[in-house]
Amino acid sequence: MNNVYTHGHHESVLRSHRWRTAENSAGYLLPHLRPGMSLLDVGAGPGTITADLARLVAPGRTTALEADAAALDITRKAFENETADVEFVVGDVHALDLPDDTYDVVHAHQVLQHVADPVQALREMRRVCKPGGIVAARDSDYHGFVWYPELPELTEWMDLYQRMARANKGDPDAGRRLLSWAQAAGFEQADVTTSTWSFTNPEDRAFWGGMWADRILKSALADQARASGVPDETLEAISRAWRTWTETPDAFISILHGELLCTA
Repeated sequence: MNNVYTHGHHESVLRSHRWRTAENSAGYLLPHLRPGMSLLDVGAGPGTITADLARLVAPGRTTALEADAAALDITRKAFENETADVEFVVGDVHALDLPDDTYDVVHAHQVLQHVADPVQALREMRRVCKPGGIVAARDSDYHGFVWYPELPELTEWMDLYQRMARANKGDPDAGRRLLSWAQAAGFEQADVTTSTWSFTNPEDRAFWGGMWADRILKSALADQARASGVPDETLEAISRAWRTWTETPDAFISILHGELLCTA
């Protein structure tokens, strides 16, 4: 299946993704990892989470998978100074070109919200996982985000993102759907938890708000919005609102995620 990655790989997107670590993005999975495990990371992105996971399962082998060669080249850069045993693979999570029962752990962070058929993706993740192994996924839930102050342009940002992502056959509210997708994929044991990212102090607000102020103007999302008829004036107003939010001393945002932990 052809998937359209709504965000693209502009610097403003990678700036956000490189902030991610196993600690702040896969904490629910970490207690289940041990040295010597084999691990597949689906949608490895810029590789910061993948590198952390690879260190935790070393000397077990880690496979980093991305949808195309250009994206995988971005992943490789995270491993230039790493000694962990990592292989890099291009593939489609709907139809993985990998053998059955290969990995102790199959992990995906912020992937299922972007694929055309998340249930089929989970079936494939289960197929390549060893019996009794772990299939883990964490996805944000955009309609579960809360922020203050409630600037109208940020409400417009949410509406715009929902439209663009759904036009690409994604589900921005994937976090709340993880359990239903796991059950539809045939998992008999599936547990769901939630966690949040919060950006509340001046430094964190500058990072998050500044990133989105750039992203709404320069990323693939911005290109898609313009192509669909959204005027530059709207995107510029959203960008200014993110900077206003950043500079507001009592501004707050909480980013909700669902976390899925299944036994294969």
